[in-house]
Amino acid sequence: MAQKRSGILEVFRLLNEDPVTMYRDIGQQDGFRLRRALFNNFATVTDPDHVRHVLVTNAGNYRKTPIARALLEPILGRGLLTSEGSFWRRQRRIAAPAFHHKRIRTFAAMMVEETQAMLAGWREAAAAGRTIDIRPEMSRVTMQIITRSMFSHGLSEADARGVSDAIRSLSGNQLRFRDLIGLPEWLPRFPRAEVREAVRAIRGTVDRIIAERRADGGDHGDLLGMMMLARDEETGETMTDRQLRDEVVTVFIAGHETTATALTWTFYALDKHRAVEERLHKELDGVLRAGAPGLDDLDRIPYARMVIEETMRLYPTVPQIARQAIGEDRIDGVRVPPGAIINMNIWLTHRNPDIWVAPEAFDPGRFDPSRTSNRHKLAYFPFGGGARACIGSSFAMMEAHLILATVAQAWRLRLPQGHQVHPIGNVVLRPKGGLPMHLEARAPRSIH
Repeated sequence: MAQKRSGILEVFRLLNEDPVTMYRDIGQQDGFRLRRALFNNFATVTDPDHVRHVLVTNAGNYRKTPIARALLEPILGRGLLTSEGSFWRRQRRIAAPAFHHKRIRTFAAMMVEETQAMLAGWREAAAAGRTIDIRPEMSRVTMQIITRSMFSHGLSEADARGVSDAIRSLSGNQLRFRDLIGLPEWLPRFPRAEVREAVRAIRGTVDRIIAERRADGGDHGDLLGMMMLARDEETGETMTDRQLRDEVVTVFIAGHETTATALTWTFYALDKHRAVEERLHKELDGVLRAGAPGLDDLDRIPYARMVIEETMRLYPTVPQIARQAIGEDRIDGVRVPPGAIINMNIWLTHRNPDIWVAPEAFDPGRFDPSRTSNRHKLAYFPFGGGARACIGSSFAMMEAHLILATVAQAWRLRLPQGHQVHPIGNVVLRPKGGLPMHLEARAPRSIH
């Protein structure tokens, strides 16, 4: 049941600085209710049936919100995350083959190789007893992976550094008060200077690579090549250079950062739940022995996948999804006027006691297939739902599965004594100030 209501200024502060406190103040929602805040009608939903109505049953009546467009369009352009209607459907049809599971499987060995390269750099820190910040470590390795997946042999050192610096600048892009109160969209919204500069840097690099590929004319077997060659099955059209650029930037920014953050929370959860960590190590040692994980091992280490899934239940990387009604609708018998904002709170839905037994407990076994068959399909939706569910979810899960197995096989990660972890972020839920951890080397046991 909903708790106290915060004023608009306090809501703005909490969205940027302490979203989890705001979610707890909202609480689980009994039934569907709209409330008015300045220029907008809002509703928060935690019932999977209501989520299904907005994302699946009547998805055609809902679009991305003005807040989402204000935050994302200046950065991503008109990529899959921000576009709407027939243009979005066309882009999705063209891009989908590049993310087919048969295609992305070819990147598995490279994912392990990049993770092992990261781990080689940890030994010095471990020997000196220094902590490492897991979030930038995960961000760097997922950046390397998406770079090689997108551009075959990756970027030059200068380009890679420029793109990484730009993405780091963009990660601090925050909601503004004007975005929250619902001012008319035709009023100009100028991104901060550092955001504009970061966007220019990323777009310039991607534009140059696309031009080089057009001149080269060859198929490099990477994601960019697949998207350049793909044609809309209905019209036969390919993407323009600008459309390609927007999709590449979307994959770069949204793809690597969300996976990195999910893994960061996974290592935090493993340190807090040592019995789970021990079971994970036992699975890895029994299946992998001392060898590196590979694509064919993934089905034999299901507990590692379940650890990631349970982490994304309790710490969803994107903690809420919002949509704006285009026309009038009814949800649970309540009239929804055009323009109303429906906020599907993933954090709260994933903790709904009507769905989850002991919802605050960390129990990867919830995701054993024997326990998921009767669960509502939208009781758990870290990648969204319906036609607009994340196109890269299979890529992200394979990547996270392989990185976790490779790291946990070799290391235990421990928070410094007394370190407090505070989730922040209005788009991606991340630990404030990063996640410093001590490294403890482990020798995998060969279990016969």
